[in-house]
Amino acid sequence: MAVGLAIRGEGGQYNGRVTLLLLLSCMMAAIGGIIFGYDLGISGGVTSMEPFLKKFFPKVYTKMKEDTNISNYCKFDSQLLTSFTSSLYIAGLISSFFASPVTRAFGRKPSILIGGAAFLAGSALGAAALNVYMLIFGRVLLGVGVGFANQSVPLYISEMALPRHRGAMNIGFQCGVGLGVLSANIINFGTEKIKGDWGWRISLALAALPASILTIGALILPETPNSLIQNSNNPQKAKTVLQRIRGTTDVQAELDDLIEASSVSKTINRPFQKIIQRKYRPQLVMAIAIPFFQQVTGINVITFYAPILFRTIGQGESAALMSAVVTGVVGTTATFISMLAVDKVGRKALFMIGGIQMLVTQITIGVIMSALLGDHGGVSKGYAYLVLGLICVYVAGFAWSWGPLGWLVPSEIFPLEIRSAGQSITVAVGFLLTFIIAQSFLAMLCRFESGIFFFFGAWVAVMTVFVYLFLPETKNVPIEQMEKVWREHWFWKTIVGEVDDDENKAYTQGP
Repeated sequence: MAVGLAIRGEGGQYNGRVTLLLLLSCMMAAIGGIIFGYDLGISGGVTSMEPFLKKFFPKVYTKMKEDTNISNYCKFDSQLLTSFTSSLYIAGLISSFFASPVTRAFGRKPSILIGGAAFLAGSALGAAALNVYMLIFGRVLLGVGVGFANQSVPLYISEMALPRHRGAMNIGFQCGVGLGVLSANIINFGTEKIKGDWGWRISLALAALPASILTIGALILPETPNSLIQNSNNPQKAKTVLQRIRGTTDVQAELDDLIEASSVSKTINRPFQKIIQRKYRPQLVMAIAIPFFQQVTGINVITFYAPILFRTIGQGESAALMSAVVTGVVGTTATFISMLAVDKVGRKALFMIGGIQMLVTQITIGVIMSALLGDHGGVSKGYAYLVLGLICVYVAGFAWSWGPLGWLVPSEIFPLEIRSAGQSITVAVGFLLTFIIAQSFLAMLCRFESGIFFFFGAWVAVMTVFVYLFLPETKNVPIEQMEKVWREHWFWKTIVGEVDDDENKAYTQGP
């Protein structure tokens, strides 16, 4: 079942094939994406369930049921309700900075293990919640789990994968996110029909299943060769792992590159200070810009609040949850398409296609809702299906562009000496923006009304231009030789090229 692949880089040829151990390791790690996606989907679903609202957010429930004068766009506007959703993301933001030194000092596996265990504890506490404080504390533990997993899993997959298949394998993480969202939507659709408190409790408790698999997997997964070299003085151990995952004994060229990168990284004691240096300016800009843009696509509006959004346009509880299932199927399918295409057509082409697709659909949805959905009543069933169809097109555009590539590109562009710090910045920026959007979206929906889609559409236009101008293509480039793409880029070479020239002069002249 292994496929032979010859990988050629600047420094020589990397030998290897896609082995069973490599596939199993990356698939197990990608379950970290499932726990993140499951939480994204489950929180939006349970917050539209009436027993859940009645128990924890009675004011929202009363407003939804009894206040006939309130605008469609303002029914769910509650800071306490959004705190339930967004508390996870502020916890993830903080924990991602603790995850960075753990990942750097002890390896990728311990971070994955901590992430799985914290998520397991959080899912148990949420399912057993008796009051809103227990509920939100459970969300905080889930945030710690997601913070550690999102910091370590993309790095783990990128370091394990062959260069020419790194894109497809890393998108396994985003496939996990899509499968998690889809699973959550299907489970919500089923549990919504259960009377009393059991429906939402089952939805929250089932998060323990992927968390258990990830925790157990972290105990048996091999550590990455990069991490073994970085954290030990025994290159032979890393060579043995490299031979096992590559399916060949001839791994010396790749091992030499890893040892060279590690020797540089060991001279760096403060990677967060190092990353702000001019020579790392392109990576720092991307570490901030890519997760920022990923969040302001508006996708989390759809993911968190799809059931609420569909109820806003007049659908019933079951129909709203079923609509979220449909968008979940579309997103997961499109992510698999991206997995097949990313190492063939490249990262930039998918970014451009998805960006244009999202821009057109968001503007169209905004126009329809502006023209047809007022403060009261709903839209006709036909137009509701049209909005659902357009949202599916939008979700597909995200799922084969900014969804997977927002994780893939940052995980592959950092040199080893700043890789853990860079990934922490990426994760932290993502969590910060997710927190801000989750906390403010229902209030924005109330005040912007249909203009919310024009707001996010404008950001999509900006990010599409940014990628076209400033992001170099990274497909098939070995991860330890990635610095060459910046030196060859029309803009970034004016920054990193000058640094290289200065360093060469200093080296030639001596102290």
